[in-house]
Amino acid sequence: MNEIELEFTKLVREYRKTIYTVCYFFSNNPTEVDDLFQEVLVNLWKGFPKFRGDSSPKTWIWRVSLNTCCKVERGKKRNVPTIPLVIDKDVMSTSDEGGRQIKMLYDRINRLELFDRAIILLWLESMRYDEIAAIVGISTSAVTSRLFRIKEQLKSMSNN
Repeated sequence: MNEIELEFTKLVREYRKTIYTVCYFFSNNPTEVDDLFQEVLVNLWKGFPKFRGDSSPKTWIWRVSLNTCCKVERGKKRNVPTIPLVIDKDVMSTSDEGGRQIKMLYDRINRLELFDRAIILLWLESMRYDEIAAIVGISTSAVTSRLFRIKEQLKSMSNN
């Protein structure tokens, strides 16, 4: 492996859970999540040589992951055959009470509009409002008001 491949591999290992979390927000079907994960990795690899460090690697990975998943979501009307990627991951286990509660929350979040899903996902990852704003491309004050509205919307949803 050359130096670039080693750096990329290290970055993916460090942020694998983050990438998977974004993918999980866009589908709860394991095969689709794996497809999204693979698509994000391809886009990260394509963009890696151009990453100049203007933002943190974390912000860059979030942005690429979200943009990739949103693009795939919008293009779901096309049916393109994919090859499954086998990945050792058990990030979102539902075998305990905490896991079941997380699953219920994700089910509610998946009913939100695409842009709102992205914002709440970033907030749940404990990102600062200015980081969220930089990733999704809106002002910090817009993040504040949208988060308030999103939280109220989630509270009012039933678990069905």
